[in-house]
Amino acid sequence: MKQKNNSIAKFFVKMLGNEKYQFITIPVFSIIVSLLVGAIVILLLGKNPVEAYGNLLQGSGLLMKEKYAGGKGMLTDFLSFVDYWTPMIFAALAVAVALKAGLFNIGVSGQMLAAGFIASVTVGYSTLAAPIAKPLVIIICFVVGSLVGGLIGFLKHKFNINEVVSSIMLNYIVQYVTAFFIYTKYVDPVSRQSKNIADAARLTLKNVEIGALKGDIPLGIILAVIVAFIIKYVFDKTTFGYEIKAIGFNTNASKYAGINVGKNMVIAMMISGGLAGLAGATYYLGYFCSMQPKVLAATGYDAIAVSLLGNSNPMGILASSFLINIINKGSTYMSSKAGLDAEIASVITGLILLFSACGAYIQYLVKKNKDKIEENKKAKGEA
Repeated sequence: MKQKNNSIAKFFVKMLGNEKYQFITIPVFSIIVSLLVGAIVILLLGKNPVEAYGNLLQGSGLLMKEKYAGGKGMLTDFLSFVDYWTPMIFAALAVAVALKAGLFNIGVSGQMLAAGFIASVTVGYSTLAAPIAKPLVIIICFVVGSLVGGLIGFLKHKFNINEVVSSIMLNYIVQYVTAFFIYTKYVDPVSRQSKNIADAARLTLKNVEIGALKGDIPLGIILAVIVAFIIKYVFDKTTFGYEIKAIGFNTNASKYAGINVGKNMVIAMMISGGLAGLAGATYYLGYFCSMQPKVLAATGYDAIAVSLLGNSNPMGILASSFLINIINKGSTYMSSKAGLDAEIASVITGLILLFSACGAYIQYLVKKNKDKIEENKKAKGEA
């Protein structure tokens, strides 16, 4: 039995022991374990996990379905998936920037809604031409999100108000203030949501003919990928990025080193809020073209899990958001095809987050076993 345990330990040390690549290997290992546990849950419900996971891929446009409606196909499903994926990238980057500074921006959903609402009423309902309206929407959403995020950072810096409390309170304020104006000025009497914005201001091109198919083309995905690389560069190559990370590691040491902690916290929250605003732009004026009163987008909360899974690394976030989005986007098709409740997708997402949160403990176990194996080799060599 001891020999078997040693073999298992050696296997995991060989797979996960290289510290240079642990930022990739450990999250991947966590995802694999969580999917296996999810498969067990699906088996206990009397369903085929391989089929269920296949349905998730089919619903996301990554695998071919048995049949499609007119004008639809695997390509159009994938374009819809990318359209839904874009706001998640921005939202997760928003969470990551705040986390790097040691702050927890739980108000991403509120910042998304504030930005989307202001952009809708100023540009979305106007008659501006597309070449002017689309860039203007992006600028307005970034500015509005930055202002809300900056307010949270200012309250933290000036009055030491916990950013979690202030961001949650601002979520409620934005949620009900926007609902008031939608119900009184911008409501659609049929859908009871806000009026649809003009196509010229929308960041998703709707029903574009692609051969015999008609699909939606998301314009924001290009900007999302570019922004992810810019943030990666800022964190890795600039003095500002170094200061933000230093503040996140140790505030007191950063003050002692001469870093302006308060100023950098406010700037970090402004950038975080601005990214949340871009998430709102691609969500409310991209994937959707209206707002549901009194409802905050779940994207802002899912982004926390995505950012943690990606280790708050922009490149990791691109991969983790892609994975989580497969589960979220494909859940409806999985529910109808495999006969599973759509909530099973949330269970799988929760499992991924749970095992990802154990990443530090897994790293500790690997190091412990690695040291033990090296000690045994050294003892044998001396003998």
